[in-house]
Amino acid sequence: MSNAIQLESLESVKTSMHSTSSYSQSVSTVLRRIGNGLRAHSSVSTTLAGLFTVVILIASLFPSVVARKDPYATDPVHMFQAPSAEHWFGTDQLGRDLFSRTIYGAHATVTASLLSLAIAVVGGLIIGIASAYVGGIVDTALMRSVDVLLSIPGLLLSITIVTAIGFGTTPVAVAIGVASLPGFARTTRAQTLKIKNHAYVEAAVVSGVSPLRIVFSHILRNVLGPVSVLAMLEFGAVIMSVATLSFLGFGAKPPAAEWGSLINDGRNYLITSPWISLIPGFVVVLTVLSATVLANNLKRGER
Repeated sequence: MSNAIQLESLESVKTSMHSTSSYSQSVSTVLRRIGNGLRAHSSVSTTLAGLFTVVILIASLFPSVVARKDPYATDPVHMFQAPSAEHWFGTDQLGRDLFSRTIYGAHATVTASLLSLAIAVVGGLIIGIASAYVGGIVDTALMRSVDVLLSIPGLLLSITIVTAIGFGTTPVAVAIGVASLPGFARTTRAQTLKIKNHAYVEAAVVSGVSPLRIVFSHILRNVLGPVSVLAMLEFGAVIMSVATLSFLGFGAKPPAAEWGSLINDGRNYLITSPWISLIPGFVVVLTVLSATVLANNLKRGER
């Protein structure tokens, strides 16, 4: 009796494994077909992503030129107006033009994201190169510190930092930059260790070239390529982080316009006036997708 039960259990396990394997193969096939489809249309998606990114950058650099109206002017007569020829994105609960506020929100959000990336890239380069080039106890101490930061979820670390240093667009940018720094430090260290063992670097050391000159002449310029690709890949995630902290109320105070705060403004009106939140949210999603598409193409180009 027990042998029969064991045989039945064994058969059921085999059947389960077979079905799981078949399901995995089916999923892999579907994903492979989707990937092939995306690669087949990669030129179109890259062009569209590039155009949208250029539009966002122009809007963030020259908001007063692109915006059609004063983003802070209230109009009680035209509150909760749906998108129209007069108000392309509609108006919010105070009658403010949502298109103009989205444009000014691009200026605040993109600027904060670029500042965050600058902090992460520069800090990561310094820590990563110093750790790999000096080695020894310096390498151990720096990498253990990086490991501690990596063990903390990025959003939680950002919230902790911005709570400590104060609210606002700049504190949010600093907090996200510090939270993003460990990934750049790890990448820089790995690349530096690889370059450090090349023959031309060892020859420069033997020739008596100063460490600072070796770093700038040989290591830094070879590390910048992979780090630039990582920065492009992280740009979308940084925008999402900036928008998230702004949505949670850690960004600029009202009536300043940021993408996250614009989404938050309309959360109580999703049923009656959904465009107040949905349009800025859609802009955030398109910006992140465009940055990701461009970064993936850049990454393939590096290979």
